[in-house]
Amino acid sequence: MTSFRVFALLVVALSACAGRPRMIGNSKIEDTALSRGVVETVEAYRTALERQDTQALLLMASKAYWEDSGTPSGSDDYGFEGLRAVLSERLSKVSEVRYSMRYVTMRSNCGNAPKQGCRASVEVMIDASYTVVDALGNERRPDKRDQGEFLLEWNGNKWLFLAGM
Repeated sequence: MTSFRVFALLVVALSACAGRPRMIGNSKIEDTALSRGVVETVEAYRTALERQDTQALLLMASKAYWEDSGTPSGSDDYGFEGLRAVLSERLSKVSEVRYSMRYVTMRSNCGNAPKQGCRASVEVMIDASYTVVDALGNERRPDKRDQGEFLLEWNGNKWLFLAGM
């Protein structure tokens, strides 16, 4: 192969890559200032969960937080105060939390920049484990692999969780 052909192939390959948007990490989320801000907020949630920092987690939640739990009865749905109780109860029973996520997609109604009240939804694949003492006093370390979705809203200063925590 002549050096001209090698050069031509290199130019074509680089041109093809130049037109593609840059993605965040190993995801299908385009790397923009808006998506970076949302992902950074979800990452702050992830690390606070690993630290079992209930106060930090509550500071990330909107006062309008609502969890519908996906069941028909509604008896297990809760708002911000219910989130406080759920986090306090569940995090007090576990230790050695490992919580990793792979970001799948993000959708928003924000345009190119966040504005008061705009929302973003982030779908993730969760891989987590933690240590818990069962009713017999034995330590167990269950693994959790699941899909998750976070709904966040821009309050004018920062992203706050509306659901998914």
